[in-house]
Amino acid sequence: METLKHTVEQWYLNVGLTSYWSDLLTDTTLLLGILVLSLLVNFITKKIILAIVIKVVEKSETNWDDILLKRKVFARLSQVAPILIIYYGIPQLFPEAPSFIGLIQKAVVMYLVFWGALIVDALLRSLNDIYERFESAAERPIKGYIQVVQILVYLLAVLLMFAILMDKSVTYLLAGLGTLTAVFMLVFKDSLLGLAAGIQMSVNKMVRIGDWITVPSQNADGVIIEISLNTVKVQNWDNTITTVPSYALVSGSFQNWRGMQESGGRRVKRSILIDQTSIRFCTDEMLEKYKKIDLIRDYVFNRTAEIEAHNTERQVNREIPVNGRKMTNLGTFRRYIQEYLKNHQEVNQELTVMVRHLPPTERGIPLELYFFSKEKRWIYYEAIQADIFDHLLATVEFFELRVFQEPTGYDMRQMGK
Repeated sequence: METLKHTVEQWYLNVGLTSYWSDLLTDTTLLLGILVLSLLVNFITKKIILAIVIKVVEKSETNWDDILLKRKVFARLSQVAPILIIYYGIPQLFPEAPSFIGLIQKAVVMYLVFWGALIVDALLRSLNDIYERFESAAERPIKGYIQVVQILVYLLAVLLMFAILMDKSVTYLLAGLGTLTAVFMLVFKDSLLGLAAGIQMSVNKMVRIGDWITVPSQNADGVIIEISLNTVKVQNWDNTITTVPSYALVSGSFQNWRGMQESGGRRVKRSILIDQTSIRFCTDEMLEKYKKIDLIRDYVFNRTAEIEAHNTERQVNREIPVNGRKMTNLGTFRRYIQEYLKNHQEVNQELTVMVRHLPPTERGIPLELYFFSKEKRWIYYEAIQADIFDHLLATVEFFELRVFQEPTGYDMRQMGK
């Protein structure tokens, strides 16, 4: 370098410049030369070496290098080479100017720290992307922990840059941060709460990516698509995105439908409201009609025989309908529903299948169906449920029952005729 500098300086002297201008132009020329060399290295690393790396990555069969490329790890690494040319070149060209060298190197080191933080950030993001390809990632996401490390990396980078700028050690600055603890606690309150909540959710396996949750207080009802340090993103059924604070799930209540999704079926719990004035004892004509129904033929035969034997044994007075035992149209309809559900191919027979009466209300007597659909996907589940109730509502009149419905304008018009 000394030889190069002397050669350039001698050239300027030979063209007739004074010693002052020769020194000035020599330093300027060498400085520009370092900058040009740095730009040339930058061009080579970005346009040639990086292009080769991209082609190699695209042709490789592994996935992790594609993720590194996507997160721009290689692109950010290419920023280091040009600045190293300046860092090591300046002291060689200007050994007689230590203050200038120190100023340039200080700026270069700060620049390197900045890009070092960006490179580590890209590597951490790549690590999270690689981890999310494993099945365990849905149950135990690490994005929250990655974000904590990212915060620490950037905080350390800022401290290093201040230390370089002030010519102080990092430990000196860290000692001074003790007085700012309360300020940092206030600034990073949400992050700290989110970290604590994330640890609790991970340890207790409260939620995971892909879970369907309902959080009424946050107007969230959908599938979890992301779990981060501070928030849980939920894609609602209308495709809107609700961002729920992580600590809200720990401090409040929410409903996780994972148990239903992992079980053998999805529950149906719905009632048909029966008009109580339509409930009556079965006549012989009604019983003969019910005996023609395939699902309850045996039940009607056996039940009528059992009741007949019971009433005969006790010499029940048949002239009064309330004496003895008799079948009702509601009881027969309830048995029909039970048999219908037991023979339905989309009803899980290994789980509870039940039809029961609920307490009568001013809207009639609720006849509740409680069973589990084999199909858990929402669209198909709703179709199965609708199909079952379509059939039963159309069957009600066959048992001479009526479904309760509050009077409508049509009913009022009919009354006026």
